[in-house]
Amino acid sequence: MTTFALTETRLAALRARMAATQTDLVALGPSSHMAWLTGVHPHGDERPVMLLVSQDYAGFLMPALNAAAARADTALPFHAWRDDDGPEAALSELLAACDATGSGLSVVLDETMRTDFALRLLDALDGPRRRFTEDTVGLLRAAKDDAEFRAIKKAHLINDRAVKAAFAALKVGITEQEVVEIIKSSYQDAGATLVFCSICFGASAGFPHHYPGATRLEDNMAVLIDTGCRIDGYPSDMTRSGFFGTPDETYTEVFDVVEAAVQAALAVAKPGARAADVDKAARDVIAAAGYGANFLHRTGHGLGIDIHEPPYIAGNSDGVLEEGNVFSIEPGIYLEGQFGVRLEEIVILRPEGAEIFSEMPRDMVRCGQ
Repeated sequence: MTTFALTETRLAALRARMAATQTDLVALGPSSHMAWLTGVHPHGDERPVMLLVSQDYAGFLMPALNAAAARADTALPFHAWRDDDGPEAALSELLAACDATGSGLSVVLDETMRTDFALRLLDALDGPRRRFTEDTVGLLRAAKDDAEFRAIKKAHLINDRAVKAAFAALKVGITEQEVVEIIKSSYQDAGATLVFCSICFGASAGFPHHYPGATRLEDNMAVLIDTGCRIDGYPSDMTRSGFFGTPDETYTEVFDVVEAAVQAALAVAKPGARAADVDKAARDVIAAAGYGANFLHRTGHGLGIDIHEPPYIAGNSDGVLEEGNVFSIEPGIYLEGQFGVRLEEIVILRPEGAEIFSEMPRDMVRCGQ
């Protein structure tokens, strides 16, 4: 399907959601929401740029200096403005084209839009009622189509090879940052780009979001690798844990508890399940083993164009999971000053349950022996 045809399909789906939620106008900034709906991802700076969608019209407020570059990606109309004129007249024209001049309109705002863009739009409307995108664009994005699945799968297979190469390269004296470079090179060889990479040796793994540095690998050290790449517009994300040398009983016990928590969450993750119940399934296993206080974060996050997006798998999530949702299951146990273990899978919900993207086993990676 061409980008233009995909835009028409997704616009039709959005307008159906707008009708179901009695939404008059959807306003998106230069964000992943705009990219998903239209394929347009303009440069974002202080110049107001937004897409407005009503039931009968969709068009861009677009700085004139960005219009030519953006035109290649969309057939939707532009309401362009020049720096020496300002955006006010163009925005008024766009609102009129959307028939968004009445009072009390129900407006959905892109929650990632710059505040000054959003306030400019709200100030131009007459007493709007506003909310964010959870039940419109956000809901539609959360259910991935076949093309999105293939892109995410491709990214994860590239990720698998990079993580295997990183573990295979471990040796006494190598630094965390040197392992980052090994992973980055593997991504580049496959045509992908690095999104993030956390390499954790020993006590570094006791911090869930450790930034890799000059720590050198020694014998009998825990190793945690959490990394992701991007290709064809979509990312990967995976965490594997292992041990360089011979693990002691405590590390083995913690690893086994985290693996049991992953399995418990996978068993609950089905269409119709509450996101909070998936979190609870993992958390209950870890708490029962006596490590509840050492599980420091939610069980998972959605993944799509953004590395973190809805649905969020947390105890305070009130959402119900649906077929096509893509999200992580990544429980962890962190013992500060000693080590940490996290095992992460990205899954897509099928009618029968969770399908894992990665093909790399979650077994403890043993190396350096």
